[in-house]
Amino acid sequence: MNPHLAPVAVPDPAALGRVQRLCDLPSPYETGPAVDELFAAAMAEAHAWHAGRSDFFRSLLAGPAEEPVPSLGPEVRAPLVHANFFKRHEVLSIPREEVFLHLTSSGTSGQKSQMFFDEWTIRAAQRMVARVFDHYGWITPDQPVNYLLYSYEPAPSLRLGTSFTDNYLCDFAPARHTTHALRHTGSGHEFDVHGCVAALQRYAEQDVPVRILGFPAFLHFTLERMRAMGLAPLRLPEGSLVVLGGGWKGHADRRIGKEEFYAEVTERLGVPGERIRDTFGSVEHCVPYVECAHHRLHVPVWSRAAVRDTATLRPLPYGEPGFLHLISPYITSVPAHSVVMGDLASSHPGAECPCPLETDWFTVHGRAGVSRNRSCAVAAAELLKGLS
Repeated sequence: MNPHLAPVAVPDPAALGRVQRLCDLPSPYETGPAVDELFAAAMAEAHAWHAGRSDFFRSLLAGPAEEPVPSLGPEVRAPLVHANFFKRHEVLSIPREEVFLHLTSSGTSGQKSQMFFDEWTIRAAQRMVARVFDHYGWITPDQPVNYLLYSYEPAPSLRLGTSFTDNYLCDFAPARHTTHALRHTGSGHEFDVHGCVAALQRYAEQDVPVRILGFPAFLHFTLERMRAMGLAPLRLPEGSLVVLGGGWKGHADRRIGKEEFYAEVTERLGVPGERIRDTFGSVEHCVPYVECAHHRLHVPVWSRAAVRDTATLRPLPYGEPGFLHLISPYITSVPAHSVVMGDLASSHPGAECPCPLETDWFTVHGRAGVSRNRSCAVAAAELLKGLS
């Protein structure tokens, strides 16, 4: 068995048996009434688990029941916790000594989310990532690749979730060579654009595929620099793959449209569009959302997604933009199994995507940033104006 797909055990099989069964489902996009029933039962177990270990969540669960959300099913309760809550509070459902991993969000300013994981939670999330990569045929233990990582070079005390994820993704194909775009200087990290250009030129002349992972903004800046330097387009070896994630944090003013960006990658590097995929995830909710070949973020079997009105937090129908609400019972270390993100999104039924997957999918329209004089709701309202 591939070690990334090996069994992982919940902390308490008697209390979390259905959580175990749900997270053990091997097909990442399975659908059907039996799956929906199992998801609802697993969420009920997660509620009981956290209510028995967290005063905060116990009081939240004791409040009025939420309005049912059609996309979640009538049996699923989903008390709302905003992701920003974890920027200001450390709320654990396990003893401190059982914390296996501590990660932070990758926000460019202000307070970062502090998330704590027991071994089950992080291993379960990693196995989800492996199953999605396996679904798309991206686990290639016999095919070495060259890596260009648009993420942070490892450094002592670095706890960023994005860096942890990108380094884990390097386990799916053996590395011939690895280049980090954000180099550790001893006092921080700096973007080494010339090192990235040189790596791409070198990799294009070699006989193994290239995997480009990480922040899309820095890949865009690299391609811009190549154009400014008058360099001819490259053609990376067949089988090369671009998997992006983490958004354009700190560089929203230079963001370009997704279709334009993907066309730029194809033009400058020769990677076909179906081998360029964006992802969505966060340190508060580690379930992987990976684009299909038609660039839709389908919801995997281990989670559900809804969209909430930015003013009332009431659930919205398909197609209407609002705050993204993500639900999964996988996490046992922190009561973050029903999180409202600061991202604006719209959800869509699986049938609206031409790919074979039947699960719902969502589109992320932007992020409602928060500052001292600018609330999340105000920022969301400004983004919504641009969508109307």
